[in-house]
Amino acid sequence: MDSIMVIGIAGGTGSGKTTITNQIKECLGDEVTVITHDNYYYEHHEMTYEERTLLNYDHPDAYETDLMVKHLTALRRGESVEVPVYDFSIYDRTDETVTVAPSRVIIVEGIVIFAHADLRELMDVKVYVDCDADVRILRRIMRDVKERGRSLDSVVNQYLSTVKPMHEAFVEPSKKYADVIIPTGGQNHVALDMLVNRIQAHLER
Repeated sequence: MDSIMVIGIAGGTGSGKTTITNQIKECLGDEVTVITHDNYYYEHHEMTYEERTLLNYDHPDAYETDLMVKHLTALRRGESVEVPVYDFSIYDRTDETVTVAPSRVIIVEGIVIFAHADLRELMDVKVYVDCDADVRILRRIMRDVKERGRSLDSVVNQYLSTVKPMHEAFVEPSKKYADVIIPTGGQNHVALDMLVNRIQAHLER
């Protein structure tokens, strides 16, 4: 396979990472493969549902990042990988996997992907999506209540107990590793156009 470009897209919960990723895919279609850090949450089959709900899912140690590094390395070599599937409704990884094939552009998305040095080393471009905290928490509430079946109380409690402190400890400091910082999240069309143009230049080589 021709040279592969890996783009890391990081930022706080609800910042607009997925919006940026989807907009890039809309522009470039099948040229883009996406893998998300969320799929690499460790499995906790040994725990009860109640025990799993109490875990800190916003700390870098919640993810099996070494497996993601292994998979991304294989994708860069032009090999397909079996990516785990995570079910947010049960707070656990399923027993299923999804076959992900490489393409000319691979997007790696996640809140703490820049906090892991080995993962950063595999990225050609690192993008941090920035957004005000009040907007992010509102988006998080809407997503988790509507899409993941969570109660409002559980979302707010999780935000205050783990999401906010982990953002301040790991996510915000990782911004220093970014090559590009996109303010106002997925609504920054000028930054998006610049990013798409950069990718297109790679594809035209």
